[in-house]
Amino acid sequence: MRLRAELALIGVAMIWGLSFVIAKRALPDIPVPLYICLRFTLASITMAIIYRRHISAGFTRQQWLAGLWVGTILMSGFLFQTFGLEQTSPAKNAFLTGLYIVLVPFFSALFYRTRVGLFELLGVAFAVAGMFLLCMTGWSLHIAGGDSLTIVSAAVYALHIIVLGHFAPKTGYVSISLLQVSFACVASWIAYGVWSMGPASAVAVRWTPAVITAIVFGGLLCTALAFTLQSWGQQHTTTTRAALLMSLELVFAWIASYLFDGEVLAMRAAAGAVLILGGILVVELKPSANTEHPSTQVHP
Repeated sequence: MRLRAELALIGVAMIWGLSFVIAKRALPDIPVPLYICLRFTLASITMAIIYRRHISAGFTRQQWLAGLWVGTILMSGFLFQTFGLEQTSPAKNAFLTGLYIVLVPFFSALFYRTRVGLFELLGVAFAVAGMFLLCMTGWSLHIAGGDSLTIVSAAVYALHIIVLGHFAPKTGYVSISLLQVSFACVASWIAYGVWSMGPASAVAVRWTPAVITAIVFGGLLCTALAFTLQSWGQQHTTTTRAALLMSLELVFAWIASYLFDGEVLAMRAAAGAVLILGGILVVELKPSANTEHPSTQVHP
């Protein structure tokens, strides 16, 4: 059972890694807010079918409120991340998004007034150094717009983990998973409505195979299936092993970007990617890692 669970988590990491390349190919033909709307709509419908018994049982006021907060934050993270992906490469977008894992301990310290440990500080040092190597143009400190948006998305995802960690024990994982996706869907349609008030080019969409593939892959596999597999898989393995297996998402994104788009990171950028991955591993492999780490509860 443990082997099957860990293989499932590796499968989830692979799906999420591939999603960077698939979404990148679709973005020239569909506005980012509309892509997110359709992805969450498809995911919401699918999860409503999967969890129909929970829906028929109804939700409490606390569960509705939790879903509202967590879902809105989740959608915001997707917006920043996908706008960033539109302007940068899939591999860079993936590694910069992974910074959320090393940010979680600092957000936890801020919200719960706890101390940040030595391993967290070391992990952040690795990750920040890697971020600059991955993003810098030449040897200047200028970071491109797409990279900046992705870094913001990592901070939003870290906030999402903290808020989710606060509500999940009180509401139940199934309820919060379903409601957060549903409210993210509603929030994305509101964001798209505001976006569509702009120039006509902002709402133009071409229904190419790349667009359809990205919506179906993102809605069915990356969200509905992946969240279900993750919640099942983490019941049969340790938190630390789950976190390490999920961090393979960055590696799969790197491999997929090379195989499908021919992206080859420069030596300095590759070193930065390795440092970011190293920072994540330092945080997750700290001696106290046998206690539950909030970053392994869910992935945006």
